[in-house]
Amino acid sequence: MKYTSTLLKAALFATGLAGIVSEYTLSTLATYFLGDSVFQFTMIVSIMLFSMGLGARISKTLVNNLLEKFVLIEFTLSVVASNVTVIVYTFFAWYGDTVFIIYSLSILVGLLIGMEIPVVIRMNEQFESLKVNISSSLENDYYGSLAGGVFFAFIGLPHLGLTYTPLILGVVNFSVAIMFMVIIWREVESGTKKRFAVYGAIVVLVLIFTGVFSNAIVSWGDKIRYKDQVVYSEQSRYQKIVLTYSDGHYWLFLNGYQQLSTIDEALYHEPLVHSLMALHPEAKNVLVLGGGDGAAVRELLKYPGVEQVTLVDLDERMTTLSQTHPVLVNINQNSLNHSKVEVINGDGFTYLEQTPNSYDLIIADFPDPRTVDLGRLYTREFYWLCRNALNEKGLIITQAGSPYYGEAAFECIQKTIDAAGFEVLPLHNQVLTLGEWGWVVGAKGFAGDLRKQLIDSELKVETEWLSNDALAMISSFGKEVFPPTEKEIRINRLHDPVLYKYYLNGRWDVY
Repeated sequence: MKYTSTLLKAALFATGLAGIVSEYTLSTLATYFLGDSVFQFTMIVSIMLFSMGLGARISKTLVNNLLEKFVLIEFTLSVVASNVTVIVYTFFAWYGDTVFIIYSLSILVGLLIGMEIPVVIRMNEQFESLKVNISSSLENDYYGSLAGGVFFAFIGLPHLGLTYTPLILGVVNFSVAIMFMVIIWREVESGTKKRFAVYGAIVVLVLIFTGVFSNAIVSWGDKIRYKDQVVYSEQSRYQKIVLTYSDGHYWLFLNGYQQLSTIDEALYHEPLVHSLMALHPEAKNVLVLGGGDGAAVRELLKYPGVEQVTLVDLDERMTTLSQTHPVLVNINQNSLNHSKVEVINGDGFTYLEQTPNSYDLIIADFPDPRTVDLGRLYTREFYWLCRNALNEKGLIITQAGSPYYGEAAFECIQKTIDAAGFEVLPLHNQVLTLGEWGWVVGAKGFAGDLRKQLIDSELKVETEWLSNDALAMISSFGKEVFPPTEKEIRINRLHDPVLYKYYLNGRWDVY
């Protein structure tokens, strides 16, 4: 009897563990496929909690054979929890959309957990008094949730990825259920034993199938999503990194969004780097924030006068790949292994808060501000930190999305840099695989016409595309054909993160 009660609580611990990991997995998948991480995590976890309430209500209808129903719920949760990634990728491969299946799975996991907790409490009432029974049951479920969160953040996502993390937790949940069945085996009727054996056999087969074929199914989904041959795929702690190949060219994707293509990456990286160097040809100490692919650093190393390049990128896996993977090393010409280059893995915002160093140039090569967490790297507070880290006549440049597809976001970045005390110069260029793209330069302690200085400057290094004439073109804008739909473009601040909304409301469907 004592062991039965203990195993019932262990089952709740395992349920909390598997359930929360399933929700985090689904939230991460939703961010990957649908974007807007804050919205996805908020809605999926909220829907799960609501569904737990519905499951608790449904559990009132479970009156007879609680033991068998408990085992069936536990087995079902094991199957669902271990296969959330496989199910989402399969659904995507067949239908091309994941909204319905991701939110349906969130509801299903919530229902199962919500049904199980009251059933376990009712089964355990013969072993403990009411106040002890309820508190200890809920306690173990909540402890399991904490353990699941810690596991997902520190072990599951960075080391096992989204493919095998749910499987491990499903196996844990199933193992606890099996241990419970072994303890109470002598107490159940023969007919129930046969059904238990059938349930268990089905779950074992499903778990084996998942373990053997899940990676192939995810690769199949990636192949359909990216259309081209996937030559490398990895889920790091922070993002999914994918390299694809087609017709002699490579593409790099982070969380499903293109970062570069060897077809035209020079049309992006040359304006990013050489426009800044043209304005400050004596620059010696340069800070690159983001840019873990190493292409911006490659361009900087063309200047003999540049003595030190510090690259700060959050994801160690990305920078390691750029230092070791043949495709990326070829793209960046082994720049991240150069003696002048120091690679630091960390958050750019935090680095600027803590660094005592001063720089001539800061190049911010971050992903687009499509989420709140990315948007903090485009805030006035961030640009204040950049200004403090720059020398007296230092310059900063940031990629700023598209001035036409995301015109409100582009203008917001300009206004935000201006509000941080910089003289601002917007730039743009047609990047074939990205469309019309833009950057914003900020000059500290500058007096005069920044654009005229750029036009009058002269390139002193070999480039693939950029020329002296092009410096004039990329700094020229025509009349405003697509005015922002917002009446007033606000400054992006940490406490008022408006940029990601402007970005998501852009005319990306036109592109």
